[in-house]
Amino acid sequence: MESLIYVIPFFGLAALLYSFFKNIWISKQETGTEKMVTISNHIREGAIAFLKTEYKVLIVFVIAVALLLGFANSGREDSSWVIAISFVVGALSSGLAGYLGMIAATKANVRTTNAARKGLGPALEIAFSGGSIMGMNVVGLGIFGLGTLFLIYSNQAWDLAKVINVLSGFSLGASSIALFARVGGGIYTKAADVGADLAGKVYEGIPEDDPRNPATIADNVGDNVGDVAGMGADLFESYVGATIGAMVLGAVFTNVFPKDQSLAGVLLPLTLAGAGILLSIFGTFFVKVKEGGNPQKALNTGEFVTSALMLIASYFIIHAMLPEEWTMDGFEYTANGVFFATIIGLIAGVLIGLITEYYTGTDYRSVKNIAAQSVTGAATNIIAGLSVGMLSTALPILIISASIIGAYEFANLYGIAIAALGMLSTTGIQLAVDAYGPISDNAGGIAEMSELPHEVRERTDKLDAVGNTTAAIGKGFAIGSAALTALALFSAFMHQADIQTIDISKPVIMGGLFIGAMLPFLFSSMAMSAVGRAAKKMILEVGRQFREIAGLREGKAEAEYAKCVEISTQAAIKEMILPGLLAVIVPVVVGFISKEMLAGLLAGLTASGVLMAIFQANAGGAWDNAKKLIEGGIEFDGVRYEKGSDAHKAAVVGDTVGDPFKDTSGPSLNILIKLLSVVSFVIAPLIR
Repeated sequence: MESLIYVIPFFGLAALLYSFFKNIWISKQETGTEKMVTISNHIREGAIAFLKTEYKVLIVFVIAVALLLGFANSGREDSSWVIAISFVVGALSSGLAGYLGMIAATKANVRTTNAARKGLGPALEIAFSGGSIMGMNVVGLGIFGLGTLFLIYSNQAWDLAKVINVLSGFSLGASSIALFARVGGGIYTKAADVGADLAGKVYEGIPEDDPRNPATIADNVGDNVGDVAGMGADLFESYVGATIGAMVLGAVFTNVFPKDQSLAGVLLPLTLAGAGILLSIFGTFFVKVKEGGNPQKALNTGEFVTSALMLIASYFIIHAMLPEEWTMDGFEYTANGVFFATIIGLIAGVLIGLITEYYTGTDYRSVKNIAAQSVTGAATNIIAGLSVGMLSTALPILIISASIIGAYEFANLYGIAIAALGMLSTTGIQLAVDAYGPISDNAGGIAEMSELPHEVRERTDKLDAVGNTTAAIGKGFAIGSAALTALALFSAFMHQADIQTIDISKPVIMGGLFIGAMLPFLFSSMAMSAVGRAAKKMILEVGRQFREIAGLREGKAEAEYAKCVEISTQAAIKEMILPGLLAVIVPVVVGFISKEMLAGLLAGLTASGVLMAIFQANAGGAWDNAKKLIEGGIEFDGVRYEKGSDAHKAAVVGDTVGDPFKDTSGPSLNILIKLLSVVSFVIAPLIR
């Protein structure tokens, strides 16, 4: 059994090799015309410049926190200053995953555009391949990093509890970078997107991605830094957090398992994650579409094949590694019970994805209703979108609640942790599908700015509309996994802090509960205000250029794209710092006041944050696709509405309101939930 420790890093290596060879294949594909390449280079350079600026700021944060962690844990019997090294490696891995994924996306976008000149199938293949590089880099770096550090620490003269305590720094590093990447990238992309949409479509009356609009390059850069690098860092920390949470809870079985299986509870999460990597790679080969086919079905096929195979593989892995039955603290565990918890997590992930598709997909009633409400103006469009977002919380919450209760019944707290890991075990292909969206969006922008034939833009729009839905599904998936992961980490925190129960009748715990429930609202306000301020600057800059640059409106002069890129970059870097520090400082301050108050805070935060995140992500996704539906041309009551109509302008306003919902504050909340849980877990030995 212990020999598995040496095998696990190779699962991560397999994913990294897959990414490497896919990257080579994409590089060999044709890039198209000189104008297409020039536009793509502008996007690539802007994205790299932003990440370099962002990472320069984050280096200071990483060094400061690493020093504090090392000092706080130095000389402790149950920990070590080496936790600082784990933190730095986790932070670097998270940043590297986002960077590599973004480089692949900016390489794939122009090649997707060029492939769309030939047909839908070739375009989907390149866009999805670009996304798969992101997905496999995330899971590869996650398992390679965790597996390698676990191997190194296990060879020290430490007990298992100390090994996992030190390893938890990896998760803290990943979570910290993820929050800054998500918030910073979200502010960047939505400042540019909102500015470009309002200034272009509403105020100037020109099409989306029109090369005359100075904000178009910044908008396309934003797709990469927000929806690729940001989402990559987001799911990286979810993946790592779920794995470590399950390892912590599995460590308690060490003394009750037979000697040759003593590490089974700890190694099982790593092995399941490793199997998920191999099956995700296999599932990518099932994503194919013919001309005139439905890209959504092709992407769903890859995900469903992977999930079905993971279900089968989990049964054999669990029964091979765990005893058939064992008892601890009066609870009777079985290998079958752990397997059923895994099934619950997998099925919950798929169901949340399907429900998200129902509320945000263009083929379903919710989005069509928002589009229909746009006929009577922006106000009714916004009311309909808010209603859909609120309604969309019900079924996912019921599924998450049922999953928590079911997994607990089958395998206690370990079952909940394994359910979270089951949901995330196919992260490789799930993230590939998600990252495909911004690549397709960029491809459409390049087609428009390069003035390619109309049928090319039609194909990229078809990919992009599906991409909006896959992005919404990805956010729903991340939020659902956040709820289960946060509960696993919460259980680990209570175990480490020596808290048996939390009694909400105690004022200190009730106070913590209310503070925790308030934090998602405060955090969302900070994120959305930042987008509003930056978007205002963007709109004013676009207006200035149209007034002052002679010939710009007529298309005879080139816009000053760099000015808009600079506005988004400066706003994102400045505005991401306070929300990021809030998430790190609050649990430390509250924890040293009262560990029970911190437990109450985590409970309130999780309940409020999950609801807010689902509401915002789905409302934003539905608004976006309602706009896309009208842009494709749609008929209500015998009247046809399309681009440029009053209904379209109303839909643009709704989409603009939804943009920071779905791409800034909404997806950042699931990271906030997990980051506070990880920080609490890491400081637990200091406050027990």
